Amino acid sequence: MGSKIFTLFLFWKVTLVNFLWDNLFVKDKGQLALKEALQNCYLFENLLPQEIHLLLKIVHTRNFRPGEYIFKQGEIGVGMYILLSGSVDIIVTTAKESLDNANNKVVSILKPQSFFGEHSLVEENGRRSASAMAREEVQVLGFFKPDLQEIIERSPTTGVKILYRLGEILGKRLKETSVKVSELKRQIELITPPTSSHEQ
Repeated sequence: MGSKIFTLFLFWKVTLVNFLWDNLFVKDKGQLALKEALQNCYLFENLLPQEIHLLLKIVHTRNFRPGEYIFKQGEIGVGMYILLSGSVDIIVTTAKESLDNANNKVVSILKPQSFFGEHSLVEENGRRSASAMAREEVQVLGFFKPDLQEIIERSPTTGVKILYRLGEILGKRLKETSVKVSELKRQIELITPPTSSHEQ
């Protein structure tokens, strides 16, 4: 019985992480120019043109080769990424093994215009819940904690807009995760025999 519960727990752990990394906010796909990427990203889509222009002066782009990690599970997160081109595997290690171990599982494949890692913008020394690896040649746009702090200092109104939308995104993730956890609890109760009066 214990092994069934453990198997169910691992299944739901992967399912929950899969949900957390799924992009619920993608409108369309394809290679994007930086300005378009920011305008179409759910986190920034309510910003005015001049605010987008300010962001363009702050954000960073980087290329990754196939098989190269953008970040690894367990690392301290420093910011989020918008995928401009290529595709990215989100990988979860389900046991305390090395990242090269067979216990790695691809839980999501991200396409252009996906954004990921946004939790790290508000977590203090929060660790990545999964790894992100380039499936092919990839270009990402990075937006990091110091960038957010700079926006807040230079344009508080813009900073508030970004923080408000970030809270909305995290709230939606949390709400859906709570539903998944409730379902996991229900399934565990279904496979766990009731405790008899002699065992109480």
